[in-house]
Amino acid sequence: MSDLYFKLINTSLGQTAANTLGLPAPVPLRRLKRVDQPFIEGDVLLGAAGGGKLISEVGRTLGASAAKLYHASGDKRLVDSAKAGNRTKPMVLPLSKPGNFSALVFDASGIKTPDELSGMYQFFHASIKSLAQHGRVLVLGQPVKNCRKPAHAAAQQALDGFVRSVAKEIGNKGATANLLRVATGAQSNLNSSLRFFLSAKSAYVSGQVAQIDKSTSAAVSNPVAPLTGKLALVTGAARGIGLAIAQTLSRDGATVIGVDLPAARQELHQQMQSLKGHALALDITEADTPQVIATFIEQLGGLDLLIHNAGLTRDKTLGNMPEQSWNAAISVNLTAAMAITERIQRHELLHANGRIVCLSSVSGIAGNRGQSNYAAAKSGLIGYVQAEARQLKNGTTINAVAPGFIETNMTDAMPIAVREAGRRINSLSQGGQPVDVAETVSWLCSPGSGGLNGNVVRVCGQSLLGA
Repeated sequence: MSDLYFKLINTSLGQTAANTLGLPAPVPLRRLKRVDQPFIEGDVLLGAAGGGKLISEVGRTLGASAAKLYHASGDKRLVDSAKAGNRTKPMVLPLSKPGNFSALVFDASGIKTPDELSGMYQFFHASIKSLAQHGRVLVLGQPVKNCRKPAHAAAQQALDGFVRSVAKEIGNKGATANLLRVATGAQSNLNSSLRFFLSAKSAYVSGQVAQIDKSTSAAVSNPVAPLTGKLALVTGAARGIGLAIAQTLSRDGATVIGVDLPAARQELHQQMQSLKGHALALDITEADTPQVIATFIEQLGGLDLLIHNAGLTRDKTLGNMPEQSWNAAISVNLTAAMAITERIQRHELLHANGRIVCLSSVSGIAGNRGQSNYAAAKSGLIGYVQAEARQLKNGTTINAVAPGFIETNMTDAMPIAVREAGRRINSLSQGGQPVDVAETVSWLCSPGSGGLNGNVVRVCGQSLLGA
């Protein structure tokens, strides 16, 4: 079902009404249009607080882009901005005339006291009004757990509140703000995350914090098809978000094994055939399914990417919920994913530098009325991901993606009041698309994303739920 309010509000009459009545006025988000589209274009302003450890790596990555780069100057607190490299030109702050920046990137990794936060304030205070529609704000910091002194930890934790607030201020122009925490020595793992968060692929990801640790990440030799030669398994792949994930991984070069229920056999086979992939019509809750999947993978020589997307809702308030509804939600959304992963690992079928991504939900973070079963399962997946991340070896990573309100057949079936509320209670004032989730999964699957392990990334337009 299309978003009629969204269509109306983007007419001249609708915009007038929105301005007069103070209604939410979501703008159409800019998403990827072609696979060879540059990840960033236009004018980009870079800045760094004193002692910034990441600005030179940012300069190197963006120096190979189609963007025109500038670094902040004119303020002694921002003198290290010039370390972005010789591809950048100085831009004196405050600006003598308004700019039109497609991205504002600030290295806050050198900030060690609350007083030093003033450099970040100065950078954004002077430039935020010049952020273009669909612009990107990206702040880089350190993991708080690595800060030994309380003042250092306080200053770095402050970045969370700052970025989340900025995201809410710029959402009305379809712009996003996110924070990357980069461990000492992990600078070389920045590339894939810079390319994701500054691109159209992250259109519905805002107000998020991701941590990059040291790893043996491989360089992405082909940014247009970074998953070339990879074999991926996606559960729940016949339609909706699962199909979008399968299509996006295939677009990025992977061969996909799609898994879905026997009832969806024909649809699944058609979709996988169109992707030149493989179809497995199975009930993932059956006792023999993990072994059937493992045997199939073994025949293909092993797996690189494992995506647990299959999901099920059986909504009832707790006092009215039959036990079979509880059991079904836990089994499909949590237990089956764990069982399949365990069997694949037991048979050593996941190649070195493999990627596991589990689809959680904002409901698993914030809870939701009538979804105690679903929310428990999706929250359980987060616990599983964070524990498993500490045990994986051979460069394998596991992360969770937590979608918010995504336009699917499931949300189309919601009562209109609930559906409209779900669409509007986020910083971008609209629902997301299945491809938004798929792009996030593909980023986490990239060979260059080996520093991302145990993260939970919400794809929700910065939903006010669970914020």
